[in-house]
Amino acid sequence: MCGFVMNENLRLRLEKQHYALVGDHSAVKLCHWMKQSLLHNRHCYKQEFYGIKSHQCLQMTPAVNQCSHMCLFCWRYQGFTEQSFENVDDPLTILEGSIQAQRRLLTGFKGDARTDQNKWTEAQNPNMVACSLSGEPTLYPGLGGFFELCHRKNMTTFLVTNGTTPEVLKNLDPLPKQLYVSIVAPTEDLYKKICSPLISNGWEKIKETLSLLPSLDTRTVIRHTLIQGWNMDKTHISSYAKLDEIASPDFIEPKAFVLVGSSRKHLTLANMPSHDSIRSFSKELGENIGYTLTKEKKDSRVTLLSSSRKKERIVQQD
Repeated sequence: MCGFVMNENLRLRLEKQHYALVGDHSAVKLCHWMKQSLLHNRHCYKQEFYGIKSHQCLQMTPAVNQCSHMCLFCWRYQGFTEQSFENVDDPLTILEGSIQAQRRLLTGFKGDARTDQNKWTEAQNPNMVACSLSGEPTLYPGLGGFFELCHRKNMTTFLVTNGTTPEVLKNLDPLPKQLYVSIVAPTEDLYKKICSPLISNGWEKIKETLSLLPSLDTRTVIRHTLIQGWNMDKTHISSYAKLDEIASPDFIEPKAFVLVGSSRKHLTLANMPSHDSIRSFSKELGENIGYTLTKEKKDSRVTLLSSSRKKERIVQQD
């Protein structure tokens, strides 16, 4: 495996934050809900919404420090953000390295009396990859090959993108089993204020991605990360509705911003919406575009909007 080519201060910072670094530009970190599942039998909202198993989820990124945005609400450290790769690791190195890294991170849980030992054993062999941890994964040029390897191992794949690389999504083969596009601003002006894009045409790229989504043969989700006082005023709902109608996703996830990591430098607890406000926003948005609030998870401050006009795609897991 290649040595990690990275600013030393950033590497030390990531390791202090319990990231396991893989190769030259990838990383793994145990999700909060992975730990909750092992210790307290509580699970991630994605388990309730989509049927994945929280304790078998591999939360990772092939682009830990590469991104086209510097969002106010992002938890990651943004001091050394890059948009390209000095070296590019092959997909096999990343996948095998990520699984091994997760196993190392799980080691200490085996000796904890609270740990469900059957779940711990199953967690050694993840069957779900959440390609979403940090950075913008679509900047990694080997993403299609990475997903192909995952699917050969019967691993479900979820990809989260900020939507600024429609050309990648258009040519991605294979596609992930579920594609999230984060739409965190209803207008270009707010987009520039919230996302602090490092590219000049980010908003145009995002709209191109939204137009592309209906043609992609995979399950699609629009996620609206909502920040009190910034992007969830009732006057914004009609603008979100217009964007969502272009994308025509299988699902929409309005989700509250969470004050963690580096976001604490820019925002405060007052910017974290209550679940009730997320629910109210969701119902009104759904009424605008013919989607229904079908599921919610209060402790994650998230809801799921589904369209009666679209046939639900089911993620298959062993």
